[in-house]
Amino acid sequence: MDETTKSNLKAIPLCRTKASPRDGDLWIERLKEEYESIIKAVQNNKDNDRDWFRLESNNDGTKWFGKCWYFHDMVKYEFDVEFDIPITYPVTAPEIALPELDGKTAKMYRGGKICLSEHFKPLWARNAPKFGIAHAFALGLGPWLAVEIPDLVEKQIISPKA
Repeated sequence: MDETTKSNLKAIPLCRTKASPRDGDLWIERLKEEYESIIKAVQNNKDNDRDWFRLESNNDGTKWFGKCWYFHDMVKYEFDVEFDIPITYPVTAPEIALPELDGKTAKMYRGGKICLSEHFKPLWARNAPKFGIAHAFALGLGPWLAVEIPDLVEKQIISPKA
């Protein structure tokens, strides 16, 4: 992991509560921590001119959705992003999906779920339950976009939205 990534990661607050949606009031506490981390990550990104996602959840925090974007050759590529919180969260990382890219790259599972198994999942396992959604975006989705989007553009599989 390069120094910039480490620095960005250290700026995202860690979660303290080990709780899943099944855990009632503990889940509410975890959800507060998740939102604090996401808000801090977005603010850090904005402060460093690296703003690249927006997220929100349903009322109980089990379904998340929003937008993410990536700039390649000064052109913005924007995608819907979504995921559900697994029952075994935070031991199990969420499976982040970009539905409109489903089937366009080998590094994706059915339904547009991005492949994070080789590099990200071992990192998540070592850091659970401290890592949360903001960490999954910073260490999972962000690097995935940085590798896959330029490749998809160069192969003319995707183009910017009008």
